[in-house]
Amino acid sequence: MYTQCPECLTVYKLEAETLVPACGCVRCSHCDTVFNALGTLAAQLPPEPFTRLAEHALDQTPPLAEVAVFRPRPVIDEPPAEDDAPVGDDSGAAEDFSKLTFTPRFARKRRRSWHTAAWTVVCVALLLGLGAQLAWAKRDSLIADPTVGPVLAAGCAMVGCHLPLVPAPSQLRLMARDVEQHPSVRDGLLITASVRNDASFAQPYPVVTIVLSDADGQRLAMRRFQPEDYVGDTGVRERGLPGGATTAMVFEVQDPGQRAVAFAFSFE
Repeated sequence: MYTQCPECLTVYKLEAETLVPACGCVRCSHCDTVFNALGTLAAQLPPEPFTRLAEHALDQTPPLAEVAVFRPRPVIDEPPAEDDAPVGDDSGAAEDFSKLTFTPRFARKRRRSWHTAAWTVVCVALLLGLGAQLAWAKRDSLIADPTVGPVLAAGCAMVGCHLPLVPAPSQLRLMARDVEQHPSVRDGLLITASVRNDASFAQPYPVVTIVLSDADGQRLAMRRFQPEDYVGDTGVRERGLPGGATTAMVFEVQDPGQRAVAFAFSFE
């Protein structure tokens, strides 16, 4: 708890035991002023910067204490002997309070009503909806995760759904490549490449860029191939390149001449 000196405005941190000896009054260690700490007592400090803590009126009606946590059992005096019983007292045996028990209000069982059940259903539905939205927003990361991705794929296979393809061109590895004269086009080249998907999940066929260069590294020709340029089957393109699978790609380019001695692949 915190309180503030009204004279020098110094804020002190107090424990409950500090307020007991003088009924809430304390002495400021800075200006030696005696003041009632209850007037500005606060559980939390306001956001800085601040000058004064909120003041409380101390002359109000005492509040009602309602939340009981303990009440000792009443002490039962020993009943008087028969010889010492008052004359004319025929009220009978003393009432037995030894088995008196009580239950605090917070521990009493409350009957669950349909309001509580309805609110529970609504809260669960909202939590499930929020979880579904977060999963959809992070779907690429979840599918690409080596632990969560296979679980999602297995679940989708059971219910008959298909996970969206997650592009990861950095995990495509060029295993082999070759270039030769086109068999039916006079000034064309036929470039073949073997590409493996090192990812654990299926990804879409990439955009392939082929650059032809001369012996000095000067670029002579470049072409970007979209997936539909080298994968003619629509169904194969929609399924993507499975995780761990290897595929052969064939590209047709125009022959830039005898100066072209090197070519390079890149995936997007």
